[in-house]
Amino acid sequence: MDWFDLLKAIILGFVEGMTEFAPVSSTGHLIIVDDMWLKTEEFLGKYPANTFKIVIQLGSILAVVIVFWKRLFSLIGLYQVETREGGSTRFNLMHVIIGMLPAVVLGFAFKDLIDDYLFGVETVIWALVAGAILMIAADKFGPKTPSVTSLDQLTYKQAFSIGLVQCLSLWPGFSRSGATISGGVLFGLNHKTAADFTFIMAVPIMAGASLVSVVKNMDMMSMDYLSFYVVGFVSAFLFSLLSIKFFLKLIDRIKLTPFAIYRIVIAAVLAWIVWM
Repeated sequence: MDWFDLLKAIILGFVEGMTEFAPVSSTGHLIIVDDMWLKTEEFLGKYPANTFKIVIQLGSILAVVIVFWKRLFSLIGLYQVETREGGSTRFNLMHVIIGMLPAVVLGFAFKDLIDDYLFGVETVIWALVAGAILMIAADKFGPKTPSVTSLDQLTYKQAFSIGLVQCLSLWPGFSRSGATISGGVLFGLNHKTAADFTFIMAVPIMAGASLVSVVKNMDMMSMDYLSFYVVGFVSAFLFSLLSIKFFLKLIDRIKLTPFAIYRIVIAAVLAWIVWM
């Protein structure tokens, strides 16, 4: 594998890291950059190339673990988080399980269909627009005074409702963070708390999806491409660390609508390239 191939891995890691935690769809951007420019499928093969797009998310997961280590450790009893009121945390592992359950069930049921029919530029265009509409609706119709301003105020019902909305992100290009943050805002969370829940819930979901994809495509992957995967992982990890903290400071100030406008612009540009 030559230096240009490794540069492709760095670029894709950059795209993953900078877009995974913004509601613009990291998967959509990876498909766009790869399918229209880098074309890693030509030397990796279709399914290993799709797997690479998922596996480098492990770098982003590691970044989340580092940033949210106190909350994540508290879920398994290794750390005690204090609430704003001074008591122990009420946010627990059951919130995460309930929130991720709908997407996990549907993801397992329709994994092959998603890989075969939804990983493409045309489907991403429609997903970008659909996700933008949901985000604008969340900003417009969400409660003016959110009832949940901390993870410790989150109810199981709200966690499950957000999980149902998260199922939309199984459509590549829709955006997991865009769907869950929008769902959180619509169900009474402020933007920062919705983002916190999104990132924490992403750890088991993304890790599980990566593991399933790697195991399924193991026989189609070669050790010759190990350096490509490692470089992409490290690149995604480093850029994710930068983007997480920046996004968490930004989301409560500008809300979701500016990201929705960006998505519509990108979709329009792509539609012109693909269909004109």
